[in-house]
Formats: sequence, structure tokens, C-alpha cells
Amino acid sequence: MRILLVGASGTIGKAVARELGTRHDIITAGRTSGDVVMDLCDPSSIRAAFEKLGTLDAVIATTGKVHFGDFADMDDEKYRIGIDDKLMGQVNLVLIGRDYVADPASFTLTTGILAKDPIRYGSSASMVNGALESFVRASAIEMKPGLRINAVSPGVIREAMEGYGPFFRGHDPVPAARAALGYAKSVEGLQTGQVFEIF
Repeated sequence: MRILLVGASGTIGKAVARELGTRHDIITAGRTSGDVVMDLCDPSSIRAAFEKLGTLDAVIATTGKVHFGDFADMDDEKYRIGIDDKLMGQVNLVLIGRDYVADPASFTLTTGILAKDPIRYGSSASMVNGALESFVRASAIEMKPGLRINAVSPGVIREAMEGYGPFFRGHDPVPAARAALGYAKSVEGLQTGQVFEIF
């Protein structure tokens, strides 16, 4: 399969590339690096990248920025970071990408444990992850025949604990390689409308 991996330079993205790259043709994408440059916050950038790539068999997003902060200090601007980037970035990847993929093809998005297990300072991440999971379940029932969509919801990634550890006390970290299996399940399986939780 020809698989577009958006966010390939990140911790999860690298693990997904290692997992699927032995069996498939991985095309990497990112804001500043990769086989193709794609800014998920800019729909025109998404469309331009798809125009260059030709037909794809799967699209994976392992990227998305949110603001972590005390709820007392959160405001519209801080919430919109996650809404514009992680939420609508991945939604627009699907809305635009559905016109450039093969039949059959799949989309795999990334949410996270905070959709169900909130932490201090994580209200934006919880909100965005929950919205993405609802989008996946709802859009799956209206996708044109042959198209599938799923999400992977990993716990905090072990390799990222140096930066995120103070926020995730008591959590059992997930190795990136184990999280990558959820993406393989989504791409290489037949399920749709699912959230594959990797905790």
C-alpha cells in the first residue's frame, strides 16, 4: 500500500513508520520536513500535498498541537490552538483527502487517553480528543463505500515521559512501538468507526 503518514518525524510517527514501513510504501509529511510538506492548519497546504502525491491507499495522522494550562487561565485563544490544529487539522485531512484516495482506502487519526481520563491542565486535550473520537464514529457511518476511518487513542508515550511525566503521575506509559500496532490494526484490518485504545 501507499500510505501517507502525517507527523512522521514525531515519536509516534517514527514508530508507525518502522512498524508499517517493512510492508508498505510510506510517504512522510510534516510542517517542515518529510517527502511532502503539509501544514494541517492550512487547508490549501493539505490540498496541495494531495495533488502532488497521486492516489493513496491509507492516510495516517500522528500529529496535533493543544495547549496545556490551568483551567483558570484558559481562554478562547488557548482552546483554539487545539481546535484549529489537532481537531480541525485532522478533520480537514479527511475532508480533503477523501477525494484523493483509492477505493478501498482508510484514514487513521490520533486522539489520546485524556478523552476518558482527564488530568490537571489537560482540559483542551480532553475536549479535542473527545471531539475527534465522536467525529470518527459519526463520519464512519456516512463514508462512501470502500472508505474506512478509525482513531488510535494511546496512553502517555514512554519515550515522551521526560516532558510529559509531571502531568501523568500514576499513568502506565505506553511504548511507542506498542502504540504503533494500533495504527497497523486500523490500516491493515477491515474495521471502521473504531477507537483503538492502547493503554
